[in-house]
Amino acid sequence: MDDYLPCRSALFLPASNPRAIAKARTLECDTLILDLEDAVAPDAKVAARAAAVEAARAGGFPARRLVLRVNARDTAWGADDLAAAADAPFDAVLVPKVGTPADVRSYAAALAGCPLWIMVETCLALGQLQALADCAGEGLAAFVVGTNDLALEMRCAGRAALMPILPFVVAAARSRGLIVLDGVCNDFNDLAAFATEAGQGRALGFDGKTLIHPAQIAPCHAAFTPSDAEAARARAIVTAFALPENAGRGAIQLDGRMVERLHLVEAERTLALLAAAEPGYALANMI
Repeated sequence: MDDYLPCRSALFLPASNPRAIAKARTLECDTLILDLEDAVAPDAKVAARAAAVEAARAGGFPARRLVLRVNARDTAWGADDLAAAADAPFDAVLVPKVGTPADVRSYAAALAGCPLWIMVETCLALGQLQALADCAGEGLAAFVVGTNDLALEMRCAGRAALMPILPFVVAAARSRGLIVLDGVCNDFNDLAAFATEAGQGRALGFDGKTLIHPAQIAPCHAAFTPSDAEAARARAIVTAFALPENAGRGAIQLDGRMVERLHLVEAERTLALLAAAEPGYALANMI
């Protein structure tokens, strides 16, 4: 089931904020990202690092993954962030401003086996997507799109201008089995706008979306969790292919439509994701 561990929601929280860390122990996001970079002022970064490590060692988070976003290696805090991350029980370390495979290998070497997640947030990275994804065998585990930084560097008009690029990020990640997460929605008060963005991300093939406020968790899960109709269709496909008369067949007819074994693979994945994401689902929906 580890292959299907949900990553629908990935909430950024500043490690410099003790109240935020305490609140995180009550939040049902799939992934919690303790942030040492953008969300932390320079004079608070050392204390934030210590607080993040202490929080990781204390545990108690409902999130399925605990991730640390560090400062870049070429900053005053980067090397110490990486050393601390490698010695603490984080499930992954997220690094910013990666541009080349050499960057990935350098970070992976510093982390001594801890899975590496990278921000895709520079123009250089966009031109290196497949080469970056090819580092999957060298410790790389995820792409996280940094839409704000990309828009700034490209001088483009925000998310709408980035939409043609996002499928290429997903395709490169999928080619090497990486987790791939959509960027943040900046207006955390506009949950309708967030739901629209999350729906776009799901349609593009992202595993989930990065968040900046706990209020975004529920609509994020609503967008990235298969619907009742999708679940019913998946169960019907799995059941149909399990019939003795369909044993070994590459394609069958189901409800007036042709269904191939590639659809069976997706149906099995849908049900496995639901079973992992929704407590009680597997028992209530035995096939």
